[in-house]
Amino acid sequence: MNDLESAHRRQLPHWRFPNSRREFLCRAGSGFGSLALASLLASEGKAGDLHNSAAGSSVIAPHYEPPAKSVIWCFLDGGASHIDLFDPKPRLNELAGKPLPESFERPVTAMGRTAYTPLLSCKRTFRQHGEAGTWVSDWYPEIAKCVDDLAVIRNCTADGLNHVGSVCQMNTGSILGGRPCLGSWSVYGLGSESHDLPGYVVLLDYPEEPPGGKRNWGTGFIPAKFQGTRFRDGSTPILHLKPPADYSDGRQREKLDFIQRLNQGHRRLRKEDDDLEARIAAYELAYRMQSAATDVVDLNQETAETQQLYGLDRNETRRNARNCLLARRMVERGVRYVQLYMGSGGKWDAHKDIEGNHAKNCRESDRPIAGLLKDLKRRGLLDSTLVVWAGEFGRTPMSESGDGRDHNPYGFTIWMAGGGIKGGITYGETDEIGLYAINGHSHVHDIHATVLYCLGLDHYDLTFFHNGRDERATIDAGEVIDDVLA
Repeated sequence: MNDLESAHRRQLPHWRFPNSRREFLCRAGSGFGSLALASLLASEGKAGDLHNSAAGSSVIAPHYEPPAKSVIWCFLDGGASHIDLFDPKPRLNELAGKPLPESFERPVTAMGRTAYTPLLSCKRTFRQHGEAGTWVSDWYPEIAKCVDDLAVIRNCTADGLNHVGSVCQMNTGSILGGRPCLGSWSVYGLGSESHDLPGYVVLLDYPEEPPGGKRNWGTGFIPAKFQGTRFRDGSTPILHLKPPADYSDGRQREKLDFIQRLNQGHRRLRKEDDDLEARIAAYELAYRMQSAATDVVDLNQETAETQQLYGLDRNETRRNARNCLLARRMVERGVRYVQLYMGSGGKWDAHKDIEGNHAKNCRESDRPIAGLLKDLKRRGLLDSTLVVWAGEFGRTPMSESGDGRDHNPYGFTIWMAGGGIKGGITYGETDEIGLYAINGHSHVHDIHATVLYCLGLDHYDLTFFHNGRDERATIDAGEVIDDVLA
């Protein structure tokens, strides 16, 4: 046995100076190994057990008892106008046609000249609804019937001006791509109660993807197995999932086992590649989904009354009705996070003809969203399901193209309902024309912290070790919006 091998076998107390260069190198090498081990253990984070599961279907204990088990996020792709939907501004109509008053700071706008264009009036009729008298415009008559379950948050702010960065931030917390989205953080932190379906599902109402595409439901630097799975229209929601008709279950299982042996052998030589781990997990999940996925999308199992409640019987509402009903069926089956893109491809982006643009988008989304809220409530699922209505930003009170509105990240409205949320309230405010949030604001990080809180997760403690630091979903900011909690 040479000197180096002997050094490996000897006890080397930390307090004793090494007697030789080889002994020093041995001790230093062991120290670096400990650092590497600590890094690996830290990267496992709170979700260490989940990393070892076959397909991310393990359930992990939350930080505290959660009011909500699942999230359904209705994403208004393109940015809905808060001042035409939930935040009435009589003063805006009085000033319509005039320039932005000198008392207002000129905002930086996406289209540049919008800060100098005349103010545009709101042609909508607002009424108070519910016991709390929540203001809702006539564009959302069905949602107006559900306001006693909503917490309307009027003082939201974001950092991006364009769609790509802003959609990215509302999903990931950053206007720059490459970070995990909130759905991935949720499944990373809690796992999923569904063994046969993904923990995180994405549904689009139109074929066009939102600005930024798949990175909006990607995992960034956390393991790829926590990414969102996009379900498509029809009886085969996942491409290439259904086996040929002449395949028996046994033959399919043997084929999968052979593929997995090859994958595992490949993985052993490439332990740093978490995409391979995700691929292995995906094969197993796909096998179990062959019956579960086709079952969950079979809406014929629902009664005619339920289908009509969502608007499946109407051409104009059918796309969103299908997705909203699917979302309810998924959370029933333990899916943790469902994201519904409404107007996918940026169809709420009303730079011109806001009347025509928003009238169409509201007709397509009003009944399906209201149907979702009513159906969840009557089935006893609303208390355990957090529903979020939010796009990437709002719209300006200044006009664009004469009859449209530009992007407004400085003050806009979202609402939440269900698990952990106090219904029938309005929180926060914007100024007299709806341009800036005033008297405090609810940043995207605050929104994310609140969603995680409702799921039983402390956004300070939900971390993933990356590039030498513990990363959080809310980066280095964010506070729970306590006033909207039940």
